[in-house]
This record gives sequence, C-alpha cells and structure tokens, in this order.
Amino acid sequence: MSYPEHLQYPEPRYHGTEGEVNAVFRPADTPPGISSPGGATHYLATHDSTGGEFGLYKAELGPRSAGARTHFHKAMSESFYILSGELELYNGEKWVTGRAGDFLYVPVGGLHAFKNVTDEPMSMLMLFSPGASREEYFEQVAEVTRRGGAELKEFRVRHDSYFVEDFD
Repeated sequence: MSYPEHLQYPEPRYHGTEGEVNAVFRPADTPPGISSPGGATHYLATHDSTGGEFGLYKAELGPRSAGARTHFHKAMSESFYILSGELELYNGEKWVTGRAGDFLYVPVGGLHAFKNVTDEPMSMLMLFSPGASREEYFEQVAEVTRRGGAELKEFRVRHDSYFVEDFD
C-alpha cells in the first residue's frame, strides 16, 4: 500500500532492534548559557547535543530590548514560540505582536526581526533547523556588534545571518 507523500516519514536512521538509552535531560534550574543585563539565553538543545538535527534555545529579553533587526538565513529555518510577555515579530511583511502561546515559523530565506517594545520582560523558545552551532553567535554578537565594520559583516556571514542593512 502506498501513502500520499505528505504522510511519508523520513527514511530510518536508527537500524537497531532493541532501542538505546540515549535521552538527554536538562533540569529547569540549569543556569543559562549566557546572561547579560538585558536578558539570558538558555541552551536547551544544541547542535552538539542533537547531532545537528536542530537547536532549541530559551531566550529571555528584558524590557525595551532591541532584539534582532531584519535579517534572513540561507541554511536554516527559525521558529519563535512565545512563553510569556509580548514580542514584536516582523514576518517579512509587517510587524505582529506575539503573546504567550503564539508561534512564528520563518522558512529558509525568510525575512524576520524581533524586539521587545514593552516595559515588561518576555521569554520565548527559538528553534533552528537544522541545528547550527549558535552558541558562539549568542556569546559574541553583542561585542562584535559594538566593534562593527568588516569584522561584524564577516561574523554575521559565518553564522548564517544576513542583515538587510548589510546590502544597502
């Protein structure tokens, strides 16, 4: 029997018959991977821990946080799931207000941006697929952005982040 293509599963990647003990548990009280006065980023599932399948991060933005200006990715999709508070999300066409429970999926090449324009903190999950090593990006972006210039453009390209102002 043949199923429609949209109901097909990917080809198996595990070929054992017994299963494996290989789950990874991360307690809720694990400290964030990076903290700053404007927020924190928790490394929930990284490129290394998922074998590059996806990257999942919990981001906390303080009040009036700039977030990220309009950009796109050539190698990965990015998704946002709002856990608490509000976040302005640019979907490539217009700004929309995301609230707890709202979700935005940005396919590869899709323009997007985000910022917290409220006086309250917010938190969200960010999912990258396939998983890239985003930890270096999160840890160094603020400092490299302060320095600017050619170093910033090279840093962005190395991390698959193409900002619209880089092409003006």
